[in-house]
Amino acid sequence: MSTRTSAPAPAAATDERSSLLRLYLSRGVLALAWALAFAGAHEDIDPVALTLLVAYPLIDAVSSLIDHRATPNGSERRVLAFNGALSTLAALAIGIAGAGGVSPVLHAFGAWAIVSGAAQVFVGLRRRGPELGKQWPTLISGTLSFLVGITYNIQAAGENPSLDVLSVYATGGGVWFILQALLLAWKSRRLRGARTM
Repeated sequence: MSTRTSAPAPAAATDERSSLLRLYLSRGVLALAWALAFAGAHEDIDPVALTLLVAYPLIDAVSSLIDHRATPNGSERRVLAFNGALSTLAALAIGIAGAGGVSPVLHAFGAWAIVSGAAQVFVGLRRRGPELGKQWPTLISGTLSFLVGITYNIQAAGENPSLDVLSVYATGGGVWFILQALLLAWKSRRLRGARTM
């Protein structure tokens, strides 16, 4: 059952699917590239590692801005704007936290993952209508982000916290974004086939 109050027109829905497909695919590839780069650069929080740490939420902020501009007015669009602002603040917080070491960085990243994951779930629920698919990859990714963010804060408060987990986080996020893009591509192909019959 769709959570939208009305279904978008076919042409508008097709444009939205195409826009989201490109965005999700780009976001997924960037996340995987970031995970690979960070896996080899995080032994110490040096300038390279800190730059990568700050860049990750900024990628999310830019993605949210692009998505916001392509989304009709409504609560979904407001949440995207909120998430873009949140990710920008998270980048700033992580940059500041870097001076304090691994624990503060993990706390800041974890707090961002919690709120950003909740926002992702909200947007995924709003997009569960027939034109944009069931959004399961987005919903699963957002839920995992929320839960993982909690564990990061627990780890940050414990002994010997490590930033190794962030590469795993980005890899998982990248895979889910790519799966969502593939699901949208399949949905588009299926709808085109139905209209030509």
